[in-house]
Amino acid sequence: MSPAGFFVPTTQKTMSVTISKEESINKVSQLVERFEEQKESYKNSDYNETLTRRDFIDPFFKSLGWDIDNEQGYAESYREVIHEDRVKVGSATKAPDYSFRMVGGKRLFFVEAKKPSVIIKDEISSAYQIRRYGWSAKLPISIITDFEEFSIYDCTKKPFPTDKAATARIKYFTYTDYLNDFDFIWNTFSREKVLKGGLDKFKQTDTYKKGTATVDNDFLESLDRWRTHLATSISLNNKKLNEDEINFAVQQTIDRIIFLRIAEDRSIEPYGNLKDCIKHGNLYQNLFHLFAKADEKYNSGLFDFNKDKISHHLDIDNKVINTIINELYFPASPYEFAYLPVEILGTAYEQFLGKVIRITPTHHAKIEEKPAVRKAGGVYYTPQYIVEYIVKNTVGKLIEGETPKEVSKIKICDPACGSGSFLLGAYQCLLDYHKNYYTAGGKVSKGVKGNTLTPEGNLTTAEKKRILINNIYGVDIDVNAVEVTKLSLLLKCMEGETQASIATQMKLFHERVLPSLENNIKSGNSLIDTDFYDNEFDFGGEKKIKPFNWQKAFPEVFHHGEGFDAVIGNPPYVVIEGEFRNDEMLSYFKRKYKSASYKIDLYHLFFERGIHLLKENGKLGFITPSNFLSNNGLVGLREAILSNSYIEILNAITGKVFIGASVDTTISILSNSSDKKKSKFIHSEWAGNNLSEVSLKEFDQNNFMSNEGKIFISTSKKTKLNIQTFELGEKYSVKFGMQLRDRKKFVGDVITTDQKKLITKFHRPCYTGKNVSKWTMNYSNLLAYFNREAKSGGCWDETIHNANPKIIVRQIGTVPICGIDEKGFCCLNTVFMIAPKAKTEINLKFILGILNSKFIGNFWTQNFSDLRQTFPKIKGSYLEKLPIPEVSFKNNEQKHKHDEVVKNVELLLKLNKEKQETKLQSNHEQLQTRIEHSEEKINEIVYQLYRLTEDEIKILEEKYDTKSLV
Repeated sequence: MSPAGFFVPTTQKTMSVTISKEESINKVSQLVERFEEQKESYKNSDYNETLTRRDFIDPFFKSLGWDIDNEQGYAESYREVIHEDRVKVGSATKAPDYSFRMVGGKRLFFVEAKKPSVIIKDEISSAYQIRRYGWSAKLPISIITDFEEFSIYDCTKKPFPTDKAATARIKYFTYTDYLNDFDFIWNTFSREKVLKGGLDKFKQTDTYKKGTATVDNDFLESLDRWRTHLATSISLNNKKLNEDEINFAVQQTIDRIIFLRIAEDRSIEPYGNLKDCIKHGNLYQNLFHLFAKADEKYNSGLFDFNKDKISHHLDIDNKVINTIINELYFPASPYEFAYLPVEILGTAYEQFLGKVIRITPTHHAKIEEKPAVRKAGGVYYTPQYIVEYIVKNTVGKLIEGETPKEVSKIKICDPACGSGSFLLGAYQCLLDYHKNYYTAGGKVSKGVKGNTLTPEGNLTTAEKKRILINNIYGVDIDVNAVEVTKLSLLLKCMEGETQASIATQMKLFHERVLPSLENNIKSGNSLIDTDFYDNEFDFGGEKKIKPFNWQKAFPEVFHHGEGFDAVIGNPPYVVIEGEFRNDEMLSYFKRKYKSASYKIDLYHLFFERGIHLLKENGKLGFITPSNFLSNNGLVGLREAILSNSYIEILNAITGKVFIGASVDTTISILSNSSDKKKSKFIHSEWAGNNLSEVSLKEFDQNNFMSNEGKIFISTSKKTKLNIQTFELGEKYSVKFGMQLRDRKKFVGDVITTDQKKLITKFHRPCYTGKNVSKWTMNYSNLLAYFNREAKSGGCWDETIHNANPKIIVRQIGTVPICGIDEKGFCCLNTVFMIAPKAKTEINLKFILGILNSKFIGNFWTQNFSDLRQTFPKIKGSYLEKLPIPEVSFKNNEQKHKHDEVVKNVELLLKLNKEKQETKLQSNHEQLQTRIEHSEEKINEIVYQLYRLTEDEIKILEEKYDTKSLV
């Protein structure tokens, strides 16, 4: 496992320069002493940067364990410190002098060197430049030093040319501070500590304050701005084009400009080519001439004007083109495209693809979120770590121990590829594998056959193209997403190329630089085959539905009826209802998919489709919402998974993986195998953009088949009961509170009693989660809009909302926390409501006593404990399964226990009310003592009702965690 999260063969050795902290401080001390002795000569302007690097900066980092000169003789692509070529960029910039990297090439930080005559503390241009490099590469920090001064910059904050030298500087010291600050220097920048997470720890300290203008978010803002300008100009000047054609023209124009601008900063195209196009004449036609020349060189579908019949004849205002191009160059541009990772472009484009251009009647462009995106509350791109985890456990496992010839047969697909982040991850995994295979411990292997490696140890263009065409496939219903995926993959394929390498390739091999991906990345509906037409004679919706036949689209994958070796991705989470409801499509789904039941979410169908796309022993890796693990309505989906695949890993994640979304997520790794070995159920926590494993249990997935509802839980423990019980859901309704409408659109749905002007006849007093305490309900003057028309399909269960009394259960909690409503108020969807289905002799306060008892808390922990971490919220389906003791009122002993529980619950309700009202601390403490005594009485009676032995009670009391009730 390499630091980037990808498979590295075991032949790869760890590169190291061993040095102790004591040796290091001695070497730094000698450098400090030497500088002090001849300080005046070193500060003379004749003493240049090259000498400074050789005499002081190189030895300084060598003393921290870095192999500055590549003394171990590794191929250039494996060097841990890259000395960048001094490439002139514009009139004032060049590449950073040092790039410090981990094994596998992941950048850690940049260092810019200066000569001692430069006053680093005050120099604005150098600070701006190093911050541009670091910010574009999405590095946390970078450094400027002339040895005399050492300045560390926070590169998460967007740089501006007007910034002062001190802006975003998080630490500054001089050579006289090196020894006093050596603990910090060693723990943060020594090779040994960096590889052990020292730099990461520094990032998390109070000193390091993360900025808000991340490069991907800022780049998205730029894309949106350019799109609006282009769309308005194209619409005004090309009135024969419809909205779809304008969307296409805008996307193509932006993609082509971005591609060529990146190529310039990577020295593949002459620097300033695009800027030369805006000097005179019709600027767009100048650009188009450049695009046409690019087609001759790159062979990419991006510049295919046989396919694109729109772009050639576009009329775009000069001012728009001029603005966009100027914003892509220094000093106006904060981006250094040479260091902007393709993955970051993908992150920005993922958001970009969630929007569409609408043209107003006056031909102005309006950028709107797509309906599915608006319903979901936004686009939530998959963090890079999650991509790498899924790729490692699918593609990584498939290529382990294989030869390149065997790997060339592996076919990998993302059936909802979006901007291509998962395909980029898979492609990077394959590139890493091949580079490592062709080298021995980082050194170019002798006798490697074929056109595979450059003399520096990088993969040749031909090899990268071969891997891309052989192994990578994708589908998306959005044609623009398909184009972005192609763009991302082609940019990744082009990494490391130069003008010289491209010229050589075109001259020697008579072929253009990039492959065409038309046969690999296609647009269509992954879930609907062309048999949709069998029952559909009105083709008006065909354009929107876009049926897609996998066998015809990818004959080389299915030619023997096989399929893909790996299906990976983050399928869309969209419930087919409301504006997304299409009766023909729903009918099709129900005919074709076993998982199409309850509320059909597209991700359910992608699971089933993905499994069927796999060849034998192929692997599927998805990140999806966690509700499929146990939701009562998704039995069909669980059956489809259990019947057609072997569950290798279920990794249930606590924490918000997707920024801005509260959905609980699970990573599923499935295999198309009948050999169902032990499966792994993992609980992980997501924090700091990283996944930390909390627990791991092995299980047999066949156990799921015997669960009621085939619920996916990782424990086989069940509490054995020695008495007759009924499940709560048999005799009591357990209902979720009202799901509110769009809070942005319906701002008056939840108000307080003092907002008199907003009150309507549909507003009723209501409870929410914060109103629920153990035993009691605390009303807080909330009014909610309750009306069965408030939400399509019915919004609430009127009967149970009107029930009085009813038990209310807080949704947040590791065990049920229950109060009782005796006012007949309504409830929001942060609570559950419990009321009897029919008249019964059992007092509802008896049920409340049982639910709040230690026994039920322990039962919940025993039977649903693994799901607590997956679902920090209480689930109604589990409440329904809670065992309630049968009580016969003809049995005097049982009736007496029933009445004792009720009496103590009523006392608790009274005591808790008094406790809330009392102002004296002494009274408060006395009341708390009486409350605890009554709770213990209830627990004793409940133990008797469930016939627990003394030993069982003792174990339960020792294990019971009262903190879980907080």
